[in-house]
Amino acid sequence: MPIEKIIVLDDEPALRMTLERQLSRRGYDVATASCLREARALLAQEACDLMFVDVRLPDGDGTDLLRHLQIQPQKPLVVIMTGFGSVESAVACMRDGAFDYLIKPFSADQLEVTLRKAEEFSRLVQVNRFLSGEEPTEQELIGDSPAMETLRAHIRKVARTQATVLIHGESGTGKELVARAIWRESPRAQAPFIRVNCAAIPDNLIESEFFGHEKGAFTGAVSRREGRFELANGGTLLLDEIGELSPHVQAKLLRVLQERELERVGGNRTIKVDVRVLATTNRNLEQAVTRGEFRQDLFFRLNVVPIRVPPLREHRSDVPQLVEHFLHRFSRKHGVAVTGISPEALAALQAHDWPGNVRELQNVIERAVILCEDGQPLQPRHLGLLAPSRQPVPSAPPDTAPADPGELLPLAEIEKRYILQVLERCNGNRTRAAEKLGISVRTLRNKLHEYGLRPGPEG
Repeated sequence: MPIEKIIVLDDEPALRMTLERQLSRRGYDVATASCLREARALLAQEACDLMFVDVRLPDGDGTDLLRHLQIQPQKPLVVIMTGFGSVESAVACMRDGAFDYLIKPFSADQLEVTLRKAEEFSRLVQVNRFLSGEEPTEQELIGDSPAMETLRAHIRKVARTQATVLIHGESGTGKELVARAIWRESPRAQAPFIRVNCAAIPDNLIESEFFGHEKGAFTGAVSRREGRFELANGGTLLLDEIGELSPHVQAKLLRVLQERELERVGGNRTIKVDVRVLATTNRNLEQAVTRGEFRQDLFFRLNVVPIRVPPLREHRSDVPQLVEHFLHRFSRKHGVAVTGISPEALAALQAHDWPGNVRELQNVIERAVILCEDGQPLQPRHLGLLAPSRQPVPSAPPDTAPADPGELLPLAEIEKRYILQVLERCNGNRTRAAEKLGISVRTLRNKLHEYGLRPGPEG
């Protein structure tokens, strides 16, 4: 519930008492003031979400407070109340930033409508503020191979339900696209779709990201913040790479999935949430459960409907269609007039194993478009592929000798070789290798998973 704290500012004791009682019954935290001085004192103590403000007050005009609030960085919604209503005064108040305008006396039904509008508006503001910081993503699954048609059939079948879905597959296969497809075809398609990358958020912040926090809950918590579960209330929440969660957060997440309620960090108020959870992972969670790295009860709670996303090597017939899609997209993005792709280049792409799957193909095509001459088709030299190979991804580090100085390699390949070289010099010890590389052990582990390698000891 985005709106929690409400201030009622009116000089009539009977109206203040009536509104306080009605709002408190609905679960709001309500404070009252009889004049502008008292209202300013309340605002200085604690931020509020909504104010009911009378126009004529003993020490001034309520519209003066309205204009003052509009220049504040965190301002509440303001509903103006007056017994001397007119069209002109209502228009003036709305122009000054009022959210709504009520003429006294107003009924309980009118109050209910105003509260519902304020809740919906506040919720939309919070969700839009979050989504504005999200990177745009692809929206469609490309390919008409039997593997992709089977995947689409699974999506259609599960989308119309409310079941929790665990989407698993190798890195770069498009697990988030599958999650978005489920959301778009579900009854919750008009409600928010909120994503949280469990691998990208530090352990000390992940709980706040999930459940939100109260003002002063920890250093830097200067205001109350809703977590991703609250933002997704009524909609869908995607827990991306859920296998990276710490055991402590796993336990708290299990409780939310079971009870459909949570408390913010630093808070003691129970908040009910109605969220459909989708989760993705590139790890084998059953093996993680066996090793004691992932809770078995949480795995069972998430794995209600499992969906496997096939690697690109299992649907190579979709490569030409994917190439055409990426060619068109990156030609427009970079302003390069690429006329297509040569048969030799397409053959090289279809012969490649794609250990990085569709994401790797996307990066190869973007680089090739940038290197290609205007008005020319892509050639094999633009692709930067080392050599076509149909060998399976190795389960042990390959030769980590430095590349030939004259050999031009993709940046990702150079990074991979260097990481493996450092890991070899540390005798496979991930903790020491991560220190040498200047990255976290979790980041190193994710890199090794991307390369399809079995990690060595952690300490």
